[in-house]
Amino acid sequence: MRILIVDDEKPARDKLRRLLAQETGVAAIEEAPDGIDALERIEAFRPDALFLDIAMPELSGIELAASLPEPAPAIVFVTAYDEYALRAFDAGAIDYLLKPYDAARLARAVQRLRERIAAPGAQALPALPVQQLLVSERGATRVVPVAEIGWIESADNYVALHTPSGSPLLRQTLAGLAERLEPAFLRCHRRAAVQLAWIERVVPLDKGDCELVLRGGARVPCSRQYRAAVMERLGAVTGACTGR
Repeated sequence: MRILIVDDEKPARDKLRRLLAQETGVAAIEEAPDGIDALERIEAFRPDALFLDIAMPELSGIELAASLPEPAPAIVFVTAYDEYALRAFDAGAIDYLLKPYDAARLARAVQRLRERIAAPGAQALPALPVQQLLVSERGATRVVPVAEIGWIESADNYVALHTPSGSPLLRQTLAGLAERLEPAFLRCHRRAAVQLAWIERVVPLDKGDCELVLRGGARVPCSRQYRAAVMERLGAVTGACTGR
């Protein structure tokens, strides 16, 4: 089992690493001091499980859990605050360790992980709605809240995230990102997907195409291929996009 420890306090990481190293079946352990660093490490390390603090700067443990790529690793939350327990289990946590914990309590959490990972046909953890995307810009990482993205557009090997403050580029396919952002986003064109909550008007065009006018005035193409699905999700009549 490969484990990534995510905690902004080094003494907490040191304790957890020391106790985890004593557990059988733990093949590799890595550490991350914050949620943003953790997301970058996950891609290369491919952990089976995260031991994840909740109260961290920039990106909380709950927010990190909602930003994990699929298939997501199993999660054990480790925190000094018991008030997050309900949200943690809503996020699909396997266990919730309350600091300070001892070796016996940690061993029970590791056993639960073993059972989940080893169980034949085990159900994947429920996917959480993605709350933010991380974009690399000039050596730094920018956090882009999904709620601020009106629409996304393919741009060669990238996807442009259109927000009121700019359109940063994320290296991912449009199809893959649109799937991650469901159900808030829906494909409306072979090169675009739109956040349904942002649509204010639908303007009919020739040949059954239409244009989606978003709050703020952005105009997004909607091709005939995707029109029916968009209109159905908007709760409108099928012929609205053709002007009937």
